[in-house]
Amino acid sequence: MTLGSFIVRNTFRNKRRSLLTMISISFSLLLLTMMICIWRSFYVDQVAPEASRRLIIRDRVSLAFFLPAFYREKIRAVPGINSVVPITWFGGRYIDDRPEHFFAQLATDPEEYLKVASDKIMPPEQLKAWQHDRAGAIVDVTLANKYGWKLGDRITLQANIFPTNLDLTIRGIYHRDPPQNALYFDAKYLEEAVPWFKGQAGWYAAQVDSAEHVAEASHQIDAMFHNSPLQTKTESEKAFQLGFIASLGNVKAFILGICGAVMFTIMLVSANTMAMSVRSRTREVAVLKTLGFTRQGVPSIFVSESVALSLAGGILGVLVAVPVITGLTHRFIGLGIPLDMKIKGPTVILSLVVAVVLGIVSGYLPAYRASRMNIVEALRHIG
Repeated sequence: MTLGSFIVRNTFRNKRRSLLTMISISFSLLLLTMMICIWRSFYVDQVAPEASRRLIIRDRVSLAFFLPAFYREKIRAVPGINSVVPITWFGGRYIDDRPEHFFAQLATDPEEYLKVASDKIMPPEQLKAWQHDRAGAIVDVTLANKYGWKLGDRITLQANIFPTNLDLTIRGIYHRDPPQNALYFDAKYLEEAVPWFKGQAGWYAAQVDSAEHVAEASHQIDAMFHNSPLQTKTESEKAFQLGFIASLGNVKAFILGICGAVMFTIMLVSANTMAMSVRSRTREVAVLKTLGFTRQGVPSIFVSESVALSLAGGILGVLVAVPVITGLTHRFIGLGIPLDMKIKGPTVILSLVVAVVLGIVSGYLPAYRASRMNIVEALRHIG
């Protein structure tokens, strides 16, 4: 028997305890992997080329304040701007208030919207049908599949923010990678139903001709409205997304807190398992030392067992995280902005490295105590 096979057999000697410990570690590593993916999606990963050329122009103070309709043509006049559309969050209820029935509902201009949102793919005939139906709507294919919607289906959005219900007809189903889970309808329909909203928009989305002109165009737009009663804040779509996330609270601290709690939990679970293993094998430790294992050799065995158990749980956790994160990718965050999460190589490596390091840390103390045992007292031990 080799030393490696000896470590493996001892790691899973108590199959029930080892299995429960491995499941606990895998669940912790699942949460850790998810938090790392969310962190990368929010603060590290770059957006698609189309999104990098898209600007969001909103009120400088808050999204709760609308912008005047005449801002649209002024924004269009800025050099480098190709298209501009108004967008307004409707925020109605579909069926009921349960979270599973919540999705983004946005009013915009059908004539120009897909020029700005060029990453959305939809058949031309469906686009024309939407443009010719004031009460028409388009939906993401994932959202349509969720509710079983088909072209021509009628849905009702109940009033929540605006004092009116909307009766809409599905005229188009678009595809986007990643999915967005959003519904878009004609802003003029909302203006007709809510007279005081006419001539206003929640914010504007603009497409710039190239990514190099994004910063310059943003500065010119904000400078144009600097002395206006309603000043603007222009930012990239990615920055707009992060700004909305920041409005939910200190998301960075929340993610770091979860990661810290996960690592602490893994260490406790693994350390408890190794302590129980050492106590149940006290006489075996004495025999190993009698056979010539040194004070360095005994700890290395137990630390290796701890690392093997922690690494096995880490691999299982990462494998389970793949379908879970794929499912979360089909969700959205806030104002129709998709959550694009993918498990990449660095994420997998980092999660497994954390598992190994915590296995070493949690296994060291029980292993050190085992190495300090007196051989005679250990042989007399009754466990």
